Amino acid sequence: MKLAAQILATTLAASLIALPALADKVPLNQNQHITDSLVAGRVADVIRNTCPSISGRLVTAYSKLEDLKKYAIAQGYTEAEVKAFLKDGAEKDRLKGIAADYLALAGAVQGDTESYCVVGRDEIARKTLAGSLLRSWK
Repeated sequence: MKLAAQILATTLAASLIALPALADKVPLNQNQHITDSLVAGRVADVIRNTCPSISGRLVTAYSKLEDLKKYAIAQGYTEAEVKAFLKDGAEKDRLKGIAADYLALAGAVQGDTESYCVVGRDEIARKTLAGSLLRSWK
């Protein structure tokens, strides 16, 4: 009986210690690291699809996406939550909007292909996350 009480007490104590960490978990769309990483991926994707002298490092992009999924799971999100978040249309639109704002602020102008090339080469030179997903032929 004493052993059972000790096991119960230990289990309860471990649960209480873990409880604050679980309570601190914010929704995926409010996790700044995840948002920033996905926006960087979108920025790189727009640049590679707009600028003819820049291509994507697709294997690197896939690897970084897998690393981001592992990060999210390590933060306490379930694989199902991560998959649902990545497929959510409203979240995709939100991230596209943030990426479009970032590109505009960086100097990319819709209809001006070269402006996207300039932003892309700058991302590569500054070694940003978006830049690490790109390769320039100029």
